[in-house]
Amino acid sequence: MDIKRNGSQPSSKGPAEWFTGNVRIDPLFQPNDSRHANASSVTFEPGARTAWHAHADGQTLIVTSGCGLVQRWGGPIQTVQPGDVVWFSPNEKHWHGAAPTTAMTHISITESPASDWMEHVSDEQYQK
Repeated sequence: MDIKRNGSQPSSKGPAEWFTGNVRIDPLFQPNDSRHANASSVTFEPGARTAWHAHADGQTLIVTSGCGLVQRWGGPIQTVQPGDVVWFSPNEKHWHGAAPTTAMTHISITESPASDWMEHVSDEQYQK
């Protein structure tokens, strides 16, 4: 058994290369000898969002608070709320973040730490 105590892992600011706006990342767990997944709790201030990106093994998001937006390349923007679970397929280009006036927190789970970060989501794309 391994217990990660609340506050034992430092928060970090989401890097500007990957995010627009204020984003806080709180690590939950990392891969180890018997687990391939990693997870973080990610909080987006209103209007904050990821850049377009993809994950080799897909990504699961579990919305825990607030109101957020998600979009896959070529699809419509979808609103997500606490309790919603979002799955992005392997290598599916997508973004996610907070609504324009409401913060959002989700747990992000990926099977592979490798992410393919692409261009930022423009204000025009975000406001559609």
